[in-house]
Amino acid sequence: MDEAHRGGESNRGRRSSEVKGSAWGGIDLGGTKIEAVVVDAVGRPLGNARHPTPDGGPKDVVRAIYEALEDAARSAGLAPRRLAGVGVGAPGSVDSHTGTLARVSNVGKGWTEPYPLAGALADLVDGPVVLGNDVQVAVTAEYRLGAGTPYRSVLGVWWGTGVGGGLVLDGVPWRGRGAAGEIGHVVVKPGGSRCGCGRRGCMEAYAGRGCLELKARKAVRRGEKTMLLEWMKKKDRTRLTSSIWKKALDERDAVATRLIDRAVLMMGVGIASAINLLDVEAVILGGGLGTRLGVEYADRIHEAMRPHLFVPERQPPVVLAQLGELSGAIGAALLAEPPLH
Repeated sequence: MDEAHRGGESNRGRRSSEVKGSAWGGIDLGGTKIEAVVVDAVGRPLGNARHPTPDGGPKDVVRAIYEALEDAARSAGLAPRRLAGVGVGAPGSVDSHTGTLARVSNVGKGWTEPYPLAGALADLVDGPVVLGNDVQVAVTAEYRLGAGTPYRSVLGVWWGTGVGGGLVLDGVPWRGRGAAGEIGHVVVKPGGSRCGCGRRGCMEAYAGRGCLELKARKAVRRGEKTMLLEWMKKKDRTRLTSSIWKKALDERDAVATRLIDRAVLMMGVGIASAINLLDVEAVILGGGLGTRLGVEYADRIHEAMRPHLFVPERQPPVVLAQLGELSGAIGAALLAEPPLH
């Protein structure tokens, strides 16, 4: 098992987990949705559920996580307290040893100071909870069970509310000192657009769905015509979801097309720079936007990388995540499983 702190694991929690079944819960915490899954010992989904991410603070988010887990467990014919363990993949600064989460900008109202998410959720599920980086666990799941299985070294790029990344190098998930793989914060234009992290010119400032929405709203205020915000209202959404962006692109909406074209360009610059440094065998594209836009945009990003590669004749493929939108939740559940012997 990946090293992680089982937040809130009291003696009672340890004893109860010993008599629970061989099913584990996984949570993928995103800016717009919470994906919950229950898996068996080989990572096969037994049940899943999706809930919207609340706009409140950490306590509201933890409650919503538990409710999503309840529904996923119910669909698998279980109660959350019958799960042997729960893993949570979360964005921001994850301390897997203390089970705390800090510097979260895209979830709820966000929070800067460390919050004991693992411990708070463990109190609700009455069992062990493991916390990991959202994209890293998703990439690990794809490496073990999905698109990454033919390769020894991969870079995962999760294109959604933000742009996250994860690394597996020569078969080992690489976390550095805890923040490795943050490709969304590779600077692609010094002094460029403001990113949600507070700095300027990050890849996420051009490609992250949250930043894309801000740019779309600015375009409307400038008098540009787009259906993006009208479709958002029609669908009764509070944010521009991946499905709305996909619809806008399919309808050749001018604002959506311009913004996504620029996002692809900047992603090509940032990902190529990472390839020049790491020389991995493949790039796995996932996340809400990556999954929704599919193979066509994986191919477009692949082409956008080419001018910036040091060794273009050995360009790695950009492959689409095979586990789809469940990859993060499955990867989180794998965190909570005991190691295979």
